[in-house]
Amino acid sequence: MNLIHLLTIPLLVVSFSGRPISETKNDVVNTKKIELSVIDKRETAEEIPWIAERRLTWEDYHCDPIRNTDAVASTSTSLGISYQVINSQLTYHITCGFSKVKSWGLVKTNYILAHEQGHFDITEIFARKLYEALQNYNFNRRTFRKDINEIYQSVVREKEDFQEMYDGETDHSRNRKIQNEWLDRIDDLLNQTEDFSNYP
Repeated sequence: MNLIHLLTIPLLVVSFSGRPISETKNDVVNTKKIELSVIDKRETAEEIPWIAERRLTWEDYHCDPIRNTDAVASTSTSLGISYQVINSQLTYHITCGFSKVKSWGLVKTNYILAHEQGHFDITEIFARKLYEALQNYNFNRRTFRKDINEIYQSVVREKEDFQEMYDGETDHSRNRKIQNEWLDRIDDLLNQTEDFSNYP
């Protein structure tokens, strides 16, 4: 089963959705979580996985800009999970990526690029939070699909709220003082979640 949430953040327009799912805890089985030891984080022609050393550049923005809008850039990121259960053992793979083909820039300054990188970094923070939540999950043979979906949707909603707060408080990067404070805050959160950066 694959769950992927695509997030397109225009600099001035944001659209999100999500619905919680109820939870029951029956037939809980403590199982060892198997994680993939080799993580494929290779860049493709269409997507860049989040890697600390790989910062976005304007050359990564391949989509034609949308004109006749107040937006000056749009960054499309995704947070996904795929999982399977074999012999009551849960294996999962989390992805955090930037879409080259869905992202665009009209005003290409280093300042605007830093704001856009902030959106990608926020998605990475929540990929780590998803990993943390799954690490704390007690596998339930009867409800694991619903449970994992609920965990995923909860993290996605939190991420969406955080992305909206980032754009709202920075006024889509127009408030330079607050923008710089937010970039520091994002860096702090990346440091705080470092223990969960090696997600499978």
